[in-house]
Amino acid sequence: MPPNPVPAIMAYMGSARAIIHLDNFVENFKLVQERVGRERLVCVPVKADAYGHGAEAIAKASLKAGAYCFAVADIKEGALLRKNGIKAPVLLFSQVLPWEIPGVIKNNLTPLVSDLDFIQMLDDAARAAKTRLPVHLKIDTGMGRMGCIPTQAVELAEKISSCTSLKHEGTLTHFSCADSSAAADIEYTERQIACFDEAVKSIRAAGIDPGIVHAANSGAVCQHPKAWYDMVRPGILLYGYNFDGVKPVMELRANIVHLKQIKKGTHISYGRTWTAEKDTKIGVLQIGYADGLPRQASNKWKVYIGGSLYPLVGRVCMDQCMVDLGDSSDVSRWDEAVIFGGPAPGAGELASLTGTIPYEITCNISKRVPREISEGR
Repeated sequence: MPPNPVPAIMAYMGSARAIIHLDNFVENFKLVQERVGRERLVCVPVKADAYGHGAEAIAKASLKAGAYCFAVADIKEGALLRKNGIKAPVLLFSQVLPWEIPGVIKNNLTPLVSDLDFIQMLDDAARAAKTRLPVHLKIDTGMGRMGCIPTQAVELAEKISSCTSLKHEGTLTHFSCADSSAAADIEYTERQIACFDEAVKSIRAAGIDPGIVHAANSGAVCQHPKAWYDMVRPGILLYGYNFDGVKPVMELRANIVHLKQIKKGTHISYGRTWTAEKDTKIGVLQIGYADGLPRQASNKWKVYIGGSLYPLVGRVCMDQCMVDLGDSSDVSRWDEAVIFGGPAPGAGELASLTGTIPYEITCNISKRVPREISEGR
């Protein structure tokens, strides 16, 4: 049995768990406001379950901190916010299919538009539902994904204006490399900004109000003040990565469920990728790649236990991984290990080590890992 009684609330939580530090999120939010000015609106991306942090908790903390609206990827994500009492505007960033349009209207979501056909579909559906649907016009200035070409911006804005059941509530673009400090990438982002400025100017020249103008993601918030416009959309910055001064919001933990002494020459885990060079002690952690710990971290990463870092050894398994505890006498069965965040290196460092980005690390923490909300002191 564990040395201490287990709180009833944790009795069925399992070993792996993600601690979500909302106090860090709020501090990061305030840093954004201080940088761009409180007169600017803040859109908080909560797609992919708030980058794996839990959309409901993040959304509610965002509203208390002063957020204006949210961004989601699909109708299901927007509907979940509505189900949890979120009444603020919710921007739908991905293209919906024609048969999903009733769900957009039902959940009072704000879709992005970038072509004449879709604008007409939305207008027809909104008219049939006897409502007026807000939309944001998206312009592709160099991302090469969704959005109209800049020379079509006026035509589409005029189309929206002619629709009796639509409201042109905003105009936006998306940067492809605003987080890069490379000279060529900075120049490319500046060209995107100039292109967007010209498109918005042409909409105004046609006598049309472009609504809320927005473009700045995290990289642009930090490096391109010209792109702040009426509203900013910081994502990874709010969750605590990639920029100086921010604090990681997620901390991943698991417990040691087994200890064993092994002899020199003993192989650990699948494929025998690690062999003990001396007699040592191995701890088994109840967390694996099915929980979101990258298999690429095998034999590379270190976890934090009782004030020290210990290396992961052998391949990360689906549900478990192993650490080399050496001759430490300070580590016991059931002790807690911090995989990343908190007192351990963060998801940013783990991402760098495994050849990815922190977005992917936090998004990949699976649904079977419960999120435990911490609001600090």
